[in-house]
Amino acid sequence: MSTSRRSTRWWTVLVALAVVAAACTTGGTTDSTTDGSEAPATTTEEGEAPATTGGGEGEVSGDVFVHAADDEATTLDPAQVEPGEGGETIITQVYERLIEVGPDGPELVPGLATEVPTIDNGLISEDGLTFTFPIREGVVFHDGTELTAEDVKYSWDRAMTMDLPDGNAGLLSDIVAETTVVDDLTFEVTLQQPSAAFLNAVVTSSVASIVSQDAVEANGGVAAGEVNEFVTANPVGSGAYQLDAWNRGENFQLGVFGDYWGTPANIDVRIDIAPDTDTRILGLRAGEYDMMEIDPSLVPDLEGAEGVEIYSGGFLLEPIHIGFNSRFEEGSLPPEDTISPEFFQDPRIRRAFNLTFDYQGFINGALGEMGGTVPHYFPQGMLGYSEDYPVYEQDLAAAQALFEEAGVWDEGFTVSIIAEEGNLFEVASLVLQDSMAALNPAFEIRVLAQAESQFDEAHGSDPIPYALWAKNADPFADPAALMNAYIHPDGEWGTVHGMREMYQDPDAVAGLIDEAATELDTDARLGLYGELAPMLYDDPMWIIAGNETALNAHRDHVTGFVMNPLWPRPGVKFAFYDK
Repeated sequence: MSTSRRSTRWWTVLVALAVVAAACTTGGTTDSTTDGSEAPATTTEEGEAPATTGGGEGEVSGDVFVHAADDEATTLDPAQVEPGEGGETIITQVYERLIEVGPDGPELVPGLATEVPTIDNGLISEDGLTFTFPIREGVVFHDGTELTAEDVKYSWDRAMTMDLPDGNAGLLSDIVAETTVVDDLTFEVTLQQPSAAFLNAVVTSSVASIVSQDAVEANGGVAAGEVNEFVTANPVGSGAYQLDAWNRGENFQLGVFGDYWGTPANIDVRIDIAPDTDTRILGLRAGEYDMMEIDPSLVPDLEGAEGVEIYSGGFLLEPIHIGFNSRFEEGSLPPEDTISPEFFQDPRIRRAFNLTFDYQGFINGALGEMGGTVPHYFPQGMLGYSEDYPVYEQDLAAAQALFEEAGVWDEGFTVSIIAEEGNLFEVASLVLQDSMAALNPAFEIRVLAQAESQFDEAHGSDPIPYALWAKNADPFADPAALMNAYIHPDGEWGTVHGMREMYQDPDAVAGLIDEAATELDTDARLGLYGELAPMLYDDPMWIIAGNETALNAHRDHVTGFVMNPLWPRPGVKFAFYDK
């Protein structure tokens, strides 16, 4: 795989850093079962998982599909799981939601509801506030009880009542005004205000998964602000898979649910916890695993390996970005920094930073040519994305002209950027550092690579004690959520960064975002985003380094493979697979 000369350093840095794998949760070897009783331990005396291979020449046996995961879940409770956390891998398989994202794209398909609500089919009220969901008849939970609208209301109300700090209940409570059981097979939701993102971003989310009311009430029930330890380890859903065992620190074992209402899963699944990257790579090459998640840094280790196929299609919904922060007090930045709070309030400075960054070097090098540039701020694969939107490319002459116009070319500046050490965020920061130094030696970017805990503390501060930071976006399923979080002058990051003082016309930006968020006509909504995109290009609040291609590696005997970045991690549903 060829890379440009300048990007070779960044690719080398990435390989040398290696992606830091999350530490797996340690614990005993006792399994949890769905009835709350203790099952016999299924690990050996040495703590190793029992052998399940037997397919010959290192291949795992044909009666189980083995996936290698890089971290372990902390909870399997939809009301407790943090978006992007390892527990979503299991929740996606064992629980279901009223509406699901289809396997082939962003289109929604019926789940536990028999229809996707629209204004045309009468399931969304004319004012956009009431959504009606006809519930599928004959659905059975893993505990044998039948699904009714009461279970749906119970599930949503439960998450909002618990409102756990590490969960995502706010996704529901911030928008839902009332939940109502119309009859046994009809559930109704009234919103606080119309929301174009409700179906895509809320109903399909992990926190909106439907649990068995009988199972929860028989095992601790619901208490405001309190974790339910039973549901944490014993999911009782209605999905194509049921949890047979969770061997802490070793694996999850999922069995095909025989009474599933839909097309049954093809094969049992074992998800092995393998934090060490080399273990996963060698295991896949040897045939001990059928599949593993990968990122661009791992492709060279797997490309061309006998019996291994690499899937590369579409994009993730988590662009890597660098944030501009102007909301800090004079003197609160690192002592080496020379900029004032007004520095990034100048749109010429922000545009010049965007024009200086070496996007192609980052994509060709750090992403191994497996990625692309992103319009501000519409990632590929999301509603609203268009190839016609303007995208920044490196243009050093234009950047110099803007820096000169802003009056900082001759005097230069020093500014620090923080990033979590050992991953693509640090590499993006180094690319910015090199790009700026190549443009003007008087422009110094100090890259402060920090341990995860240290970075999280700084990144979570308000105000943030740094003017620049690098990370990736949250994997939102709808542009309304992304715009509110990262673009709206009064949104989550707009408030933290001081975007209202940075935008040239903050009310115009806010107005288009707010209008699009409540516009239920898709064509009209796309028109609003079409107006917004060039405004965000001219007045950028981020450097969007690039967006990774969605990648996966699996053995060539795997059939039925499908991957959708809109599904919670790892973007796969094992029910489609066979071998």
